[in-house]
Amino acid sequence: MKIDVLSLFPEMFEGVLGSSILKKAAEKQAVSYRVTNFRDYSDNKHSTVDDYPYGGGAGMVLKAQPIFDAVEAIRGQSDLKPRVVLLCPQGERYTQKKAEELAKEEHLIFVCGHYEGYDERIREHIVTDEISIGDYVLTGGELGAMVIIDSVVRLLPGVLGNVDSPILDSYSSGLLEHPHYTRPADFRGMKVPDPLISGNHKKIDEWRMKESLRRTWQRRPDLLESYELSELEKKLLSEIQKEE
Repeated sequence: MKIDVLSLFPEMFEGVLGSSILKKAAEKQAVSYRVTNFRDYSDNKHSTVDDYPYGGGAGMVLKAQPIFDAVEAIRGQSDLKPRVVLLCPQGERYTQKKAEELAKEEHLIFVCGHYEGYDERIREHIVTDEISIGDYVLTGGELGAMVIIDSVVRLLPGVLGNVDSPILDSYSSGLLEHPHYTRPADFRGMKVPDPLISGNHKKIDEWRMKESLRRTWQRRPDLLESYELSELEKKLLSEIQKEE
């Protein structure tokens, strides 16, 4: 996968893209990153990228020209047809399903805005996706882009050590993930649940399924509304509700 980022603050990405799983993914050649300052594409002598909004109002608006020219330059360097992702509060709320969708692409371009907003022609003519990572407003789109890049890259083949890891993550299955424990089995009197140390894989799987349902029912019951329960899961959920 190729990932391009358009940002007025490219230095913000150095630590994130150069660390941990994102760094290893690039070393494995599963992904390549390029961060471009779209101010470099401004066509005026002062390199300005924003201007006052027509009709008046607070704040400044990002001009269409620098972002159009930057995206067109990137597109012209490859035969791939990129998805162009605009980070903005008005976009669709980001989910694991969207991460899985984007992970199937060969080329992603992220546009990180600042100031009051974007010239609407950017949305109308060059953007394929508008995404918000939550119902709150950030100073700019950089942090949102980092979140999305991290969630997408970890899904690429060969990036995580265990091929099952992304499949078993919370939200990937439609439910929250079950609790995890490691050694020692008894820490300060707090013991690991018996099924996990029983050696009986059927009991372990059933315990994990039940605790995944319990955690989802307790913390995100809305997820159960769109989740199709198996007969066993219906039985386990009924037990959980009686226990609670």
